[in-house]
Amino acid sequence: MRRLIHDNALSLGFFAIFVVAIVGQSFAGWANNNEELQMHGQAPIGWGDFVTSSEFLVDVAENWQSEFLQFFLFILATIWLIQRGSPESKIPGDQGVGTDEEQLVGAHARDDSPAWARARGIRLWVYSNSLLIVMGAIFFFSWLAQSLGGMVVANEQNAQHGMPQLSWIEYVASPEFWNRTLQNWQSEFLAVGAMVAFAIYLRQRGSSESKPVGLPHSVSAQESD
Repeated sequence: MRRLIHDNALSLGFFAIFVVAIVGQSFAGWANNNEELQMHGQAPIGWGDFVTSSEFLVDVAENWQSEFLQFFLFILATIWLIQRGSPESKIPGDQGVGTDEEQLVGAHARDDSPAWARARGIRLWVYSNSLLIVMGAIFFFSWLAQSLGGMVVANEQNAQHGMPQLSWIEYVASPEFWNRTLQNWQSEFLAVGAMVAFAIYLRQRGSSESKPVGLPHSVSAQESD
């Protein structure tokens, strides 16, 4: 067990932080929601009712879809786009998906390579693009959940003000939906771009996301190997 935790500490650590954060969000959101209900003369709701509500779904899915869109686009972009000197980029000249020999697939697979790396046809294609496929799927379903939950919330508010109900298409085409969506997207794209650029000139000793401290700005960590 100790070896398992040690070898998976990075993923386990972030999952633990995630659990703490989302539980904290649920209680803070519950308290805030009940404050708003009381301001409008309505009875407060229980924590269980809040975490199964459309309001909580929208808040969670809204952040998830922007995060996974960020990773989806970054994974896709780093296949073909280069940033000289950044540890977040391949070295100039290495653009593209690489040869079977470089990727250790098919006839070039090692004895300890995953089974699907030795497959052919569609199985090999799926496994070769599995990271992008999963990130894209999580983004799409999070975006869909956000849009459906947001439609329910918007229609509840419309009912309180005697306004007509919105269809899903009408809600997705509304300024409110895209205002909330683009607020998250722009911050994620800025964060990725800043990380790529800052890592050219700035260092963090001991981090795999940084080049060695003494490496020249124009050289990536891969070029130093």
